[in-house]
Amino acid sequence: MCRWAAYIGQPIFLEDIVSKPGHSLIHQSQCATQCTTAINADGFGIAWYDARPEPGLYRDVMPAWSDPNLKSLTAQVKSPLFLAHVRASTGTATSRNNCHPFVVGRWSFMHNGQIGGYDAFRRAGEMLIPDDLYPHRKGATDSEALFLLALAEGLDEDPKGALERATARLEALSRERGAAPHMRLAAAFSDGQRLYAVRYASDENAPTLYHRWSGSRKGRAVVSEPLEDGQGNWQAVDPGTFCIFEGKEMRFEPFAPPQSAAAAAA
Repeated sequence: MCRWAAYIGQPIFLEDIVSKPGHSLIHQSQCATQCTTAINADGFGIAWYDARPEPGLYRDVMPAWSDPNLKSLTAQVKSPLFLAHVRASTGTATSRNNCHPFVVGRWSFMHNGQIGGYDAFRRAGEMLIPDDLYPHRKGATDSEALFLLALAEGLDEDPKGALERATARLEALSRERGAAPHMRLAAAFSDGQRLYAVRYASDENAPTLYHRWSGSRKGRAVVSEPLEDGQGNWQAVDPGTFCIFEGKEMRFEPFAPPQSAAAAAA
């Protein structure tokens, strides 16, 4: 499964999350400890916000540890809000279009998990994406389909409800035509103002999710697994939780897609 890290707060160099910590995202791409796949070598990506509403985006198919351009970029670019991801494919091709984060307008989105048996109902899943959003369908992953469906469900006005409805629709297809586990989801996404994160699964094995406020940086990291071995005050997010981070403020709400199934089918 993939590994990712996000940050919101006072501007920092991207390398302070992506490559400098002892268990940085690049280190996790070689030896992740809290997932079933230790090596995440099927591409990487970073989306970062600065002076413009739309994020910058850099993605490639190389393993994150072997790209000197990534090292140079993270050492030079500062941002108050960014998402970074290293990919372990669950079946789709290793291509730039399948690398996270995905970006549409001011929104960026990245995901760790799977929608069980997606290949068996990919066509049905694609048909849920409305025509006006389908030109943004560049790759073949279930993650990008979930993102576009959430946009269709009203991500701009209701981020939690939109993702619940999108998740409910795809989970229902998995239950009907796919395979268990029907939904495992640890995602982060942003509109450039707030950072959102969610931890959810249809079984008892939701992917891990942590967050930590740094007083020295005046910012918060939200991650798949802690960035320093043995570092204290990383807080685990409970399964079935939707998180909203804005500055130092944070809010947690229940995330329950099955309760949105009726609305999703409407």
